[in-house]
Amino acid sequence: MVQDEAGGEVVVRSDGSREKKPNVFMRIVIFIRQVFAELRKVVTPTRQELIKFTAVVLGFVLVMMAIVYGLDLLFSWLTEVVFGVPSAS
Repeated sequence: MVQDEAGGEVVVRSDGSREKKPNVFMRIVIFIRQVFAELRKVVTPTRQELIKFTAVVLGFVLVMMAIVYGLDLLFSWLTEVVFGVPSAS
């Protein structure tokens, strides 16, 4: 029912026939093996890549903050023009 492929990945064999599913505990074991197989593929970025990615994210956040701030000012001004400022009595 379960076979290890050449790359070390754990898969459920699909040979066309409808066999019953493995029991709950076997499915948990298969899931955990697949998680570890995927974690082995993770590549940690170098320090230079990490600094570059961080700068890109911070730059994008700053641009988005400026856009939202500008739209907020625009809509505030537009609201004051359309509805007016109530007089303080």
